[in-house]
Amino acid sequence: MPTLLCFGDSNTWGYDPDATAASPVPVRHPAASRWTGVLAAALGLDFEVIAAGQNGRTTVFEDPHHPGRNGRTALPVFLETHQPLDLVILMLGTNDLKTVFHAPPGEIAAGAAALLGLIRQSEAGPRGTAPKILLVCPPAVGPFGHLPDLAEKFEAAAAKSRRLPDYYRQIATQTGCAFLDAQPLVTASRLDGLHFDAANHRRLGEAMATAVKSIL
Repeated sequence: MPTLLCFGDSNTWGYDPDATAASPVPVRHPAASRWTGVLAAALGLDFEVIAAGQNGRTTVFEDPHHPGRNGRTALPVFLETHQPLDLVILMLGTNDLKTVFHAPPGEIAAGAAALLGLIRQSEAGPRGTAPKILLVCPPAVGPFGHLPDLAEKFEAAAAKSRRLPDYYRQIATQTGCAFLDAQPLVTASRLDGLHFDAANHRRLGEAMATAVKSIL
């Protein structure tokens, strides 16, 4: 049975912007409505899909306000815990756009490249090999004009996020891994400019399934 690890942030966790707007704590979409659930349903019972999303996770940055969000620290644990893995789907970079990190698009992509290096150097794949990789450029963020608090937290992030696909595509080419650009597929909710509604989760999950089938 091919096993897939989906390593990402709150959009892999399944953050529901509509339900969360009326809640004091983050609320998840139902499992079947998350893109990971849509992917699992499209692939069928012959595949195992492991959803490893965390709110606020970055590629390689330490968040001074929310410890434990560094993807470089967490990824080796997930690789070892769930091995053997046939494929790792990596979709991170949105939280790297926060003002606190002051990271240009090239540095964010370099953070993703560092995680690709961890996967490629691991023995977490079948028979001690490295797993195959699908690098996903995260969707664009914003607009934040009607959200002053988030506009400060993600200063200039909307424009920077739209420059990420070229950098991510280049890294995928350089490392020989598969690539998917989520930006033409998914639009963030206007409620927070960051997260997906159920319809966008479905579109992304279906596109992921097509990409996975071509890889495996």
